[in-house]
Amino acid sequence: MILQSLVDYYERKAADPESGLAEPGFERKEIPFVIVIDRDGHFVMLEDTREIAGKKKRARSYLVPQGAKKTSGVAANLLWDTAEYAVRAVIKSKLSRVDEQHAAFMARLDVLPAEDPGIFALRQFLAASPLDVLQTQPLWPEIQESNPVLSFRMVEDVELIAQRPSIVAAVRASQAASTDVANGICLVSGNESPVERLHAAIKGVWGSQSSGANIVSFNQRSFESYGKEQRQGENAPVGQYAAFAYTTALNHLLGKDSSQRIQVGDTSTVFWANKPCELEDVFQSLWSEPQKDDPDRAGHAVQALYRSVQQGFSPPSQETTRFFVLGLAPNAARISIRFWQTGSVAEFSARICQHFTDIAIEHAPHDPDAPSLYRLLVSTAGLGKSDNIPPNLAGDVMRAILSGLPYPSTLLYAVVRRIRAEQTVNYYRAALIKACLNRFSRHLNQKEDVTLSLDLNNSHPGYRLGRLFAVLEKIQEEASPGLNTTIRDRFYGAASSSPVSVFANLMKLKNHHLAKIENKGRAINLEKIIGEIMDGLDDFPSQLSIHDQGRFAVGYYHQKQSFYKKSDSVKGESA
Repeated sequence: MILQSLVDYYERKAADPESGLAEPGFERKEIPFVIVIDRDGHFVMLEDTREIAGKKKRARSYLVPQGAKKTSGVAANLLWDTAEYAVRAVIKSKLSRVDEQHAAFMARLDVLPAEDPGIFALRQFLAASPLDVLQTQPLWPEIQESNPVLSFRMVEDVELIAQRPSIVAAVRASQAASTDVANGICLVSGNESPVERLHAAIKGVWGSQSSGANIVSFNQRSFESYGKEQRQGENAPVGQYAAFAYTTALNHLLGKDSSQRIQVGDTSTVFWANKPCELEDVFQSLWSEPQKDDPDRAGHAVQALYRSVQQGFSPPSQETTRFFVLGLAPNAARISIRFWQTGSVAEFSARICQHFTDIAIEHAPHDPDAPSLYRLLVSTAGLGKSDNIPPNLAGDVMRAILSGLPYPSTLLYAVVRRIRAEQTVNYYRAALIKACLNRFSRHLNQKEDVTLSLDLNNSHPGYRLGRLFAVLEKIQEEASPGLNTTIRDRFYGAASSSPVSVFANLMKLKNHHLAKIENKGRAINLEKIIGEIMDGLDDFPSQLSIHDQGRFAVGYYHQKQSFYKKSDSVKGESA
């Protein structure tokens, strides 16, 4: 299903000439250095195609013959490769291996039309000890250091030799005439076709090998079926066209400039639809961090999604357009499928809107109305670093959002644990806890008990105790202005897990702090709030469950937010 959907996406995009997707037998490759020669094979210049993109240099992308599957052996690409292969430069390998690499590079030229002026010029250039002139170029030290990819261009041409019409035609012909592979029933198309033995590498998955990794791969005898030893691809037969189409589509989605990928924790997530649709255009904005040039982009995307769900989709066909979300994570030399979600645009839109409804909670004016998934998950990580997000958590959360299921229990545990470690209940953590609790209750067909803002009618002990703790902290702060350490820093962990062990003592300290507040009217109002909270409490529990600890955190957050409002709001709540 995954590969079939990717093949369909490739065919949809390939029909659009502006998509830039390569045809079978070709690929798009960033080539930083191009050797320019004349018709007689004389060196003209060494061209640097890189341009500044942000803080790094970015090489120009060219359409070139598809690269060979690189293994520990020698395998050359056609008309482009590293400096060791292309011009016999000894950089990382020994001379004997470089000789083998360059010989393989030259051998591949034999399948190309010798009468083409570009091939004639290239053969002349490579036969005349090209290193003698290249080593005098100012850019050569960079090449000597990194062994980058090189290709060739004739001085009168705009494109590479690899893109000359006769060369393109020869590559197409050799692709069609390939007979050294076995035929089989393609698992993607269901048709009989030549089976691809080694699939092209998938690049761009965060944390995977820089050279790429595979979804379909058999590289050990123990993985192979009886009778198919050393014929890896036949163990999971995928036709050559289907293998090319799905790998090209996936590499396109994972590309550096792709607007159809997001990084959620350790999960590289790509998405697409079987037809052009608005959700495909805004999906990335729903989850990504706000951009400096458009900080409200995510909020606008969420609002547009809410409107589409509330008003219905136009045209109606959007309701049945299929949408696909694929989460990938590295796994040694392979890529693992972290999650795979499919559904209609209407279904996904409704579920995404439900997620943003679930996490909505009262917040400060400078906080975003639609916090990114990245920011939410980072709030569960130590030191606020994405590398410390608990393993698998990002994929599990995204799967829950897209499937409409409860958030994973590990999410609630991670948030509560981080709050206890740092004694801080911020906007993002409170939003996550509210979402976890309400979605869990909804899944059990129970009433949601956590509201958007302070709920004076919520009688749950955990919620009330959280409110009480916030009021006691507020009394201490007003009794001793400028205090650096409050009861939160010393007692939050114990108060939220085993209330009976600390609240009796905190209530005694409260009387001392109230006596120090000079504004007696303010002291009376704060004491009234405590009385209202205590009316709903029979006793201090000995222990609170993880869900109740979450309610404690939200109650604390809600009460703290209420104190940030105008004083008349506080008086109204305590009346």
